[in-house]
Amino acid sequence: MQVEIGNIYEGKVKSITRYGAFVEIANPDNEKIMGMVHISEISKGFVNEIRDFVTEEQTVKVKAIAINEAGKISLSIKQAEPQQDKPRKGNPQRREHDEKPNVWEPKKKPPVTELTFEDMLSRFKQNSEERMCDIKRNTERKNRSRRK
Repeated sequence: MQVEIGNIYEGKVKSITRYGAFVEIANPDNEKIMGMVHISEISKGFVNEIRDFVTEEQTVKVKAIAINEAGKISLSIKQAEPQQDKPRKGNPQRREHDEKPNVWEPKKKPPVTELTFEDMLSRFKQNSEERMCDIKRNTERKNRSRRK
């Protein structure tokens, strides 16, 4: 059986370890192929104990997500689940008219064009000195406010 990445298969959980579950998938020719569902691919939420989500001999739907050079198959239960549209919070009419979402963006730096090592080192030193001055200034302010 050729397992194709992206296809969804039905299989049986054969064994459970602390890092994942081994699932056996079969093709129409009854060839049994074993794949592993890593603990991070069991459920969309946090998984501490795999046995809370699956049991041995349980039939599950899995999606083939990777096959490595050794032929080991990585499967996912959470990606095999149908995608659900999440309802938007807030007023949907207001969202449509917003030009820019309220998202933090880091300061844009000018593009770096082939700086030498010395240039990068001097820039690093300057940034470090500025940060140290800021830290000292903030610490002094806090100490002055405590003395009063």
